[in-house]
Amino acid sequence: KSRYEIMARYMPKVGTRGLDMMFRTCTVQVNLDFADEADMVKKMRVSLALQPIATALFANSPFLDNNANGLLSNRAEIWRDTDNQRSGLIPFAFEDGFGFERYVDWALDVPMYFVKRGDTYHDVAGQSFRDLLKGELPSLPGEVATLSDWNNHLTTLFPDVRLKKYIEMRGADAGPWRSLTALPALWVGLLYDQAWELVKDWTADERQALRDGVPRTALATPFRNRTVRDIARDMLQISRRGLAARNQLNSDGHDEAVHLQPLEEIVASGQTLAESLLHECRTEWNGDIGEVFRRHAY
Repeated sequence: KSRYEIMARYMPKVGTRGLDMMFRTCTVQVNLDFADEADMVKKMRVSLALQPIATALFANSPFLDNNANGLLSNRAEIWRDTDNQRSGLIPFAFEDGFGFERYVDWALDVPMYFVKRGDTYHDVAGQSFRDLLKGELPSLPGEVATLSDWNNHLTTLFPDVRLKKYIEMRGADAGPWRSLTALPALWVGLLYDQAWELVKDWTADERQALRDGVPRTALATPFRNRTVRDIARDMLQISRRGLAARNQLNSDGHDEAVHLQPLEEIVASGQTLAESLLHECRTEWNGDIGEVFRRHAY
């Protein structure tokens, strides 16, 4: 069996949308480094809190089975019930004492999918990495964990922000080529300037409410006495400031904030890429969703 066959067999047992995630979603990730443990903690917390805002800004999956699906980010909605033991906003990242050890403890307790030996993937779905460390894995008695096993296991964790030797931002739908450069520019600027002041007093319930709301209402999702669109505007301002401080200039003398332009257009209009597609489908395509591929492929 391949790793994907093992995951496809196991996922329907732990959530309703695992197969949809594997076969019907597409994202683009940004991977960023950190200087030390304290820097990692700050960046993980900012990134987790703001990941739903990024989801709203990049929402671009409003169709399913040749019809509008009632959502703006079907991809993000799917992640709400894929395998919640290994995905989501990992609230413990905001607890006192969070660091490398706490993340490792969580990862050790997430059930495994497979163990690879040579070219063979052994199905150990649901079993414990802690048992593999001790050589007591029921399916492979006597086999002891290697560093390769640990690295493979980390790839089967799916939080909205994933920690490895770098930090992975996992909240955005894939989209037009301009969004491919906008996404890293957004996060580099935010983390360079450290956007903690924007999110430091948000509660776990508020963060979860944002994550639950943005797949359907994106920028219009309410937050306190504001909306996600207002928060996104603040995010862009912080990111622009961070990118200006980096002072990485192109041949025309412009800093990296030029890549934020498509996001600034979205915030100014209040219309996500998904809403633009829905509008085009209703007004120009006569309901033919195939036009997505003909007009927007690159």
